[in-house]
Amino acid sequence: MSQASLTIRPMRADDDLDAEIDLRHRSFGPMDMANREYWREEMLQCIAVGRQFGTWDDRGQMIGTARYHDMQQYWHGRPVRMAGVGGVKVAPEARGRGVGRAMMTALLREMAERGYALSVLYPATARIYRSLGWELAGGNYRAEVPGRTLGALLGPDLGPVEVHRATPEDAEAVIAVLGAVHTRARDCGPATRDPASVRRWLADPDLFSYLAEDGFLAYGWLGDSDKAILVEALQAGSPRTTSALWRIVASHASVTEVVHANVGPADPLTWLTSEADVSLTRLRHWMLRVLDPVAAIEGRGFPAAAQASMQLQLSDPDLPANAGCYRLAVAAGKGSLTRDETEPPANSASNPLVAFGPRGFAALYAGVPMATLRAAGLAAGGDQDADAALDTVFAAQSFLLDYF
Repeated sequence: MSQASLTIRPMRADDDLDAEIDLRHRSFGPMDMANREYWREEMLQCIAVGRQFGTWDDRGQMIGTARYHDMQQYWHGRPVRMAGVGGVKVAPEARGRGVGRAMMTALLREMAERGYALSVLYPATARIYRSLGWELAGGNYRAEVPGRTLGALLGPDLGPVEVHRATPEDAEAVIAVLGAVHTRARDCGPATRDPASVRRWLADPDLFSYLAEDGFLAYGWLGDSDKAILVEALQAGSPRTTSALWRIVASHASVTEVVHANVGPADPLTWLTSEADVSLTRLRHWMLRVLDPVAAIEGRGFPAAAQASMQLQLSDPDLPANAGCYRLAVAAGKGSLTRDETEPPANSASNPLVAFGPRGFAALYAGVPMATLRAAGLAAGGDQDADAALDTVFAAQSFLLDYF
């Protein structure tokens, strides 16, 4: 199958949506009727705004699809526009023929043209995404704690917090509260979605969600179990709200054997429990791709005391407009990346030029140490001083709280 014979384009509402659902079934396994309907609604939402792509062979058969979500990813507390890629699948009979790479190349260029600075995805296999510039960047973590432990949280009740059940009409408020929490905590990696997606999430009848002035909680029973709870989100901007929201979850302690929670690696839950019963597991690794290096650096936050001024040489075969020599400047928590056409690229003691391809630059952006990048062959040039400066300004413990 030649790539020239493929048709790759945004899907339309009059396309055969059942063919896409069948492809999803064959790729990821069966769905019950509720999940099938949820998938269809999400697909229609993405189609309406041009974020769902399909691939057809020369017989008009759908053999691949992919979508991306409109998101804001926080880096040291500052939001950067990010496209969250999901639902990537190729028909089993068409795999190994370049279909996936052709489709992802088209999606990559579309996301860049639409002005996204970053893209994130969870890989089923990393090879194809690495070949297009994505690289492993951070983790998606889950805590597990016995219900009895939550029933004995440390410290006194810090007082009442005004909390109300969240409804789909609260979508914008939920996004604002989560963004404020990530900003205050100077988080690296967590993301918020667009209002339409949050409204659909809050409309789930099996989700119990609560909104406070500076916090948000969403949880439900895990699968068909009446003995396990999954906390999909619990983020708060103050000790009082943190305590109040966890106490809502803990109110189920008498009937819950275990609570699972989507958290960051330094979530306060570990320090709230009376016993050292909280276990933390990295469920998945996610990959990052820088689509627009200038916008990605200008939007990102940096440690307030970190400073740097140096040349970087970037290459990017699939987005060649990104390639070139740049001047990186970081000070007072902000950064800039500007084309450096006045000085020819050079690597010397007085001008330590560091070079990255798209994979290396994505990993650096996410806080992977320079020693690791050099050992993996993802960085070249420069010297120890340059490495120390880059490690300082890009320092991050990167994590995502949701899965897409």
